[in-house]
Amino acid sequence: MIGVQMALGSGCSLRDSVRAIVAASTCCWFCLLFSFQCRAADRPNILVAVADDQSWVHTSAAGYRAVATPAFDQVCQRGVRFTQCIAGSPGCSPSRAALLTGLHHWQLEEAGTHDSSFPKRFQTYPDRLERAGYFVGCTGKGWGPGNWKVSGRTRNPAGTAYDRCKTSPPFKGISHNDYAANFAEFLRGRPKGRPFCFWYGANEPHREYEPGSGLKSGKRLEDAAVPPFLPDAPQVRSDLLDYCVEIEWFDRHLGRMLDMLEKSGELANTLVIVTGDNGMSFPRAKANTYEYGIHVPLAISWPDRVPGGRVVDDLVGFVDLTATILDAANVDREEIRRGPDPLVGKSLMNVLSSNKQGIVDPARTMVFSGRERHASARHGDVSYPSRALRTHEYLYIRNFHPERWPAGDPREYMEDGRLGPMHGAYRDIDSAPTLELLVENADREPFAHFLQLAVAKRPAEELYDIRHDPGCLVNLAGTPPNNSTLQRLRHTLLDYLQKTGDPRLGRNPDAFDTYPRFMRTRQFPNES
Repeated sequence: MIGVQMALGSGCSLRDSVRAIVAASTCCWFCLLFSFQCRAADRPNILVAVADDQSWVHTSAAGYRAVATPAFDQVCQRGVRFTQCIAGSPGCSPSRAALLTGLHHWQLEEAGTHDSSFPKRFQTYPDRLERAGYFVGCTGKGWGPGNWKVSGRTRNPAGTAYDRCKTSPPFKGISHNDYAANFAEFLRGRPKGRPFCFWYGANEPHREYEPGSGLKSGKRLEDAAVPPFLPDAPQVRSDLLDYCVEIEWFDRHLGRMLDMLEKSGELANTLVIVTGDNGMSFPRAKANTYEYGIHVPLAISWPDRVPGGRVVDDLVGFVDLTATILDAANVDREEIRRGPDPLVGKSLMNVLSSNKQGIVDPARTMVFSGRERHASARHGDVSYPSRALRTHEYLYIRNFHPERWPAGDPREYMEDGRLGPMHGAYRDIDSAPTLELLVENADREPFAHFLQLAVAKRPAEELYDIRHDPGCLVNLAGTPPNNSTLQRLRHTLLDYLQKTGDPRLGRNPDAFDTYPRFMRTRQFPNES
């Protein structure tokens, strides 16, 4: 515009003035186009890979001998392995909803519980990135289980589905979805020049597993380290090996995806995030806010921007991953803050772009998790609501209905109307050989002890020193030496829940128990 003003104000001819206007306009459009192209070039592709039910210790990078995860290890080597990642919830649907939206599950109404709906007003990061010019897709398990269609959505909250390509898995229980081939199809359909955002959600290592698949694959019982809340028995070790087989299936497809990106020259500018939605599907793990239920693996790489080969101990929550994705993609944070549901996470870009290891950002002092209804597991289809605060030293848990059975009611009505046997239900624990072993030996030690660890009623407050007790076996709540720690963490958690609008502290504390559930509802005796 300066050139135009100079031409018009200098007494030059009309023809010269028009030429000046055209030249100035062309220059402005060129600058705008150049600016847009620079911003587009700076934006990374984004690949998020989510295993289904995997605890943090079960990768070869973490030293677990019974499993080989070369693709996960490769992401660690090219980027950062985070040792302290806490999932949004110990159950699939609410945890995935937290990752997709950047909000805690208790802020997400129906989407904050299992197998309900996903209100359309909650925006997901794939939707935001698509509006910002990204090409968006997903394969396998996106958000779920649940019914996103009843909310008026036209696709899964994780993106447009690419599930056409199939394969023949080596064992029963493994999905026929050829995740990597579907990723290749997604890449072939991407418009030239557009960055992509892809969600790879494996169905593995979710149960069920083919019994003995680990041993058939050449794995050894002695390599299966048993967590301290389970009995060290051959049946449990074999169950763990079967679980490791499915972790490796997830990792194999991830490796194929990484190879595609490397061969195409795009891996260097791809933000790769690999994690699990919640912990392993064993008693006292999945569906529990203990370490093995909420502590999950996490590796992040972006070779163009992130120094690799580092191990970082900063505390990370799923809402932080969402903030990191949007930050890396240069999505307007002010626009997000002005929305009805401001993000609560903190981007990890300052941690990722550093060259430090250990604790990089000392301000990351705590993360939060929690759960509501998981399966149809209790009379009235109610939940076992709990919230958790995790620091570097402690895990504090608040159970809002300690009178309820944490793993579900012990008995249920069978299809013929008869009342089933004691220990025949516990529907918040996935059916498994390990659970069968505990139930079959419910009156015999040491199995009775381990069964009670998983199913017995719990106090309103629990406190664990996770540095020395990662199995969460010794509850320190109520012990005089730990009273000050308990009071401090209790106040911190309740204050945070109040600030973030948790209904459990509001006028309708049982709102989550009223949300519709779209899978089978079981019948339990009213023994309260």
